[in-house]
Amino acid sequence: MLLFAGVGLSAFQPTEATRIVSNSSFTHGEVLSYKVHYGLINAAEATIEVADNIHRVNNRPCYQATVTGRTLGSFDFFLRIRDTWRSYIDTASIRPQRFFRNIEENHYRKRETVDFDHTRAVASVESYKKDKNDVKRGTFKVPSNVQDIVSGVYFLRTINFDQHRPGEVIRVQGFFDDEVFSMDVIYKGRETVETKAGIVRALRLVPKMPSNKLFRGENAISVYLSDDRNKIPVLIQAEMFVGSVKVDMYKYQGLKNRLNLVASN
Repeated sequence: MLLFAGVGLSAFQPTEATRIVSNSSFTHGEVLSYKVHYGLINAAEATIEVADNIHRVNNRPCYQATVTGRTLGSFDFFLRIRDTWRSYIDTASIRPQRFFRNIEENHYRKRETVDFDHTRAVASVESYKKDKNDVKRGTFKVPSNVQDIVSGVYFLRTINFDQHRPGEVIRVQGFFDDEVFSMDVIYKGRETVETKAGIVRALRLVPKMPSNKLFRGENAISVYLSDDRNKIPVLIQAEMFVGSVKVDMYKYQGLKNRLNLVASN
């Protein structure tokens, strides 16, 4: 999940008016399915989907976007993961009104709900781990138009990359784990990539990683969005200290536009 990040503005101040973001890339009913490979091993599967119906949160119409992930086979025996991440994304501003996650990783458990008040520029967090009676609550100052970890992916998809040059940096900012985080994403240009769903013309994005014990170098992750009006994530490649990971789209449905596949001979 942390391969993606939310994109927002950097000023810490209340939003005076609701912004309007043009969106021709996604709509309700979109479902994207992925296989996660660790080296040659099929380690997990993931789904990113937008619910068929529009939800209303904080008196705003919202897309309900849900990411689920689960380990498979031998990985499920040694590292059992059943994670759900959900964002309620304002249909007009493409910013989150509410974020939810349910984490089940081996014996670790965490449930969290974040409500965003964009008028006051604050996020209210309620979470607990194993004990439902041990609830942790807090309110945090956040940037204007801040994104969560899921809604940021959808906001990225609204960007017109024809207006960006290869090598250009897109400043990323969001809210996660009770903290505001920022990251630079480098637009690397256009490439053609092979996925289980077919050969796809794609836009390559490389988030510049800070020094850490998980990923190998600051350019360890490449995210490929389809080079069409959908801009769906079709492939993610990550070089980690413990090996290579590939998140490969193998099935899709409910796209707003036709996917830009390369015809095979």
